[in-house]
Amino acid sequence: MWRNRRRSLITISSVLFALFLALIMRSMQLGQYKQMIESAVKSSTGFIQIHDKGYWEDKTIDNTFVFDSTLSERVRSTGNVSRAIPRLESFALVSSGRQTKGVAVIGTIPAEEDYASGLHTRLVRGEMLSAGDQGVLIGEGLADYLQSGVGDTIVLLGQGYHGVTAAGTFPVRGIIRFIQPDQNNSMLYMTLPMAQQLYASEGRLTSLSVMLNNTDKLEETRSALQAIDPDNLEFMTWREMLRELLQAIEGDNISGQFMLGILYMVVGFGILGTVLMMTVERRKEFGIMVAVGMRRSKLLVIVLIETFMIGVTGILAGIALSIPVLVYLQHYPITLTGEAAKAMLEYNMPPEMPVLLEPGFFVTQALVVLAITFLTALYPVRVISRFQVVKAIKS
Repeated sequence: MWRNRRRSLITISSVLFALFLALIMRSMQLGQYKQMIESAVKSSTGFIQIHDKGYWEDKTIDNTFVFDSTLSERVRSTGNVSRAIPRLESFALVSSGRQTKGVAVIGTIPAEEDYASGLHTRLVRGEMLSAGDQGVLIGEGLADYLQSGVGDTIVLLGQGYHGVTAAGTFPVRGIIRFIQPDQNNSMLYMTLPMAQQLYASEGRLTSLSVMLNNTDKLEETRSALQAIDPDNLEFMTWREMLRELLQAIEGDNISGQFMLGILYMVVGFGILGTVLMMTVERRKEFGIMVAVGMRRSKLLVIVLIETFMIGVTGILAGIALSIPVLVYLQHYPITLTGEAAKAMLEYNMPPEMPVLLEPGFFVTQALVVLAITFLTALYPVRVISRFQVVKAIKS
């Protein structure tokens, strides 16, 4: 290895930077995927959503189901379930003065909703809803359009359960700011009892969003929940409900893996060049060693150990260099601007590049680089097993 130190150091450096770039690129990519999924799941569907059969195809207030303490207890007592967030969602016209606009109305339990979507972090004016509160929270854009502030009264008019007129006046308790403009301009929250009273649907829900302790056990948890009431209720995972998001992630993931493949291919040829030169330079040395009685198998072991040491040294150096950078980026993510920022806002996420730190990811990438390193050792293995001793000594 150290006969030509410069060449060995260049090869180790190529492995180092390849692994460093791979870890940085993939951790950013996987971090973005995780943020997209968590943002969509917590603010809307949950990891598993329980709703009436037919609700997903026809989201109307008529397709609701009865939610009582027995159902609540059975859902929450299911293994791996951390929270179950009840929601009653519908639409209404909101009016203040001469301004009128269609809005999405979400009736929920404030404490549970705050856990899921972090409403308190979005509050810019006023105060959060409390249990039994008769007020509402509205988006900042909606408040500007209605020219309403904290303490003002707004009017809601819509259609309730089985065609009953839904109408009422509600004081504005607080103003919340959403990143996505569509939500910021047309979102309204109220307590679940008030929504049930407004839409004449006491004791009913449109959906129950289930949060999990371990997302890897998604299907197992869904199967356990289905045993509660398979005849009347439908149990859908986020993968079934957020198909567009899942397809976008899968498509982007393929392109990321393709870029990694190109990067590793370049590194593989770099390592192969080093191994090839080491083998050619030592052909005469190999021939003399075999001539005086050394077995070719021992030569093969020596070359494999040298190749392994080059690869492992580069891998360890790459991991050591990437960890501080990833830890820094985890606390201070890169802020995006322009079209990239707009794309993030469309998924209701902050315009930044989060990173994902998982030990398994480091191990996987290190094993890939190590496998490439051993593949390059096939050339010296072939040479040592086939070279003619006399020609090698004369070379």
